[in-house]
Amino acid sequence: MQSYTIGQAARLLGVSPDTARRWADAGRVATHRDESGKRLIDGKDLAAFSVELAKGGSTEEEAPYTSVRNAFPGIVTAIKLGDVAAQVEIQAGPHRLVSLLTREAVEELGLEVGMEATARVKSTNVHIDRV
Repeated sequence: MQSYTIGQAARLLGVSPDTARRWADAGRVATHRDESGKRLIDGKDLAAFSVELAKGGSTEEEAPYTSVRNAFPGIVTAIKLGDVAAQVEIQAGPHRLVSLLTREAVEELGLEVGMEATARVKSTNVHIDRV
């Protein structure tokens, strides 16, 4: 399972590292320490927290989240696999993006809930890049 530093989590959530640190200190998202003492957040915990955060709306502390060249870096929050097709949801700051793609593409990318990924939007299509 992939884990994220406070700084990485902040970037994915669209907030400052100080805000992410305060949320961790307040127990809003669970952390653990690695062998060097750095605080880490498990990918699945971060995915769940990002969905919860997006539902709650923005606070004054949060910076506006913008897209550069239609790229939305975020965290995979859900994967629904069918026999041939798949649905992947990414939470990118306050934005929830859903992409329909083949099951084979999801397997080739090795996508899992809690993994960092970038949704790229072109017209009405959303493409997923594994980070």
